[in-house]
Amino acid sequence: MNQLSSLEHSPGQAAAEGAAPGAAVAARELRATALSLLCDGDVLRKVDGVRQLSVAWKQGAVSLAAHAALLAAASVPGRPSRPLLVAPRQVRHRSMRDVEGRAALIHALAHIEFNAVNLALDAIWRFAGMPDDYYADWLQVADEEALHFTLLACHLQSIGYAYGDFPAHDSLWDMAQKTSGDPLARMALVPRTLEARGLDASPAVRAKLAQAGELAAAEILDIILADEIGHVAVGNRWYAWLCQRAQRNPLQTYRELAVQYRAPQPRGPFNLAARRAAGFTDEELDALQQQAAQASA
Repeated sequence: MNQLSSLEHSPGQAAAEGAAPGAAVAARELRATALSLLCDGDVLRKVDGVRQLSVAWKQGAVSLAAHAALLAAASVPGRPSRPLLVAPRQVRHRSMRDVEGRAALIHALAHIEFNAVNLALDAIWRFAGMPDDYYADWLQVADEEALHFTLLACHLQSIGYAYGDFPAHDSLWDMAQKTSGDPLARMALVPRTLEARGLDASPAVRAKLAQAGELAAAEILDIILADEIGHVAVGNRWYAWLCQRAQRNPLQTYRELAVQYRAPQPRGPFNLAARRAAGFTDEELDALQQQAAQASA
């Protein structure tokens, strides 16, 4: 039985190109299957489908049409009916002194990971004409994000709660929508900006959970941080590749894109060791710290 088999299923939305939700992995073409999974609103079916797709890809059972033009025939992304999505300012902070407050924090982390599954699937189907390794990289990211979500959702269940029990916000997906027409902007501002902020926040969140007695949740965050370094590295790799292809300076281009798309201002403290491990250069980290200092002045 799947770890998440007791999660409530919500009615799946129509999948890409008219395919029925749940039939996604059977499609056996990577980008079309990623789109079908992205459109599926059923949590369990989405995360299970991603994990099955990753296995099938590694076994050579999935083809890749890198240049195919795909069109989403349903809402992107497919979502369950819960959690209720609200503005970030409406997601109130809760005390870590009781189980409900700790569950709310773990729920917020689970929602981030669920969004990250959708972001990786979107990166696969949306941007045609990239090298084969690009699609393989983002499939691995989707697979690991699905694992992270499963670990957090199962832990929520173990303390009496479920994914969907608390309101959540949608800031990660908002930036995905803004950058939907430009893979360079997507790589710059989602993995290298928003997801990289998770590298900075993770040590403090882990310490908070451990201090509150949530040792199992803290151990899950150890797994997530190790994997997220690799995910940000994927963003760095393809951002650099796209800059090189366009003959653009990576540092200057990032500054321009951050202004153009109104990316959030960087805030310290920064997890410099994790960011270096994810491929940020010393020049980029110096610029990041200078920008943060100017914003706080």
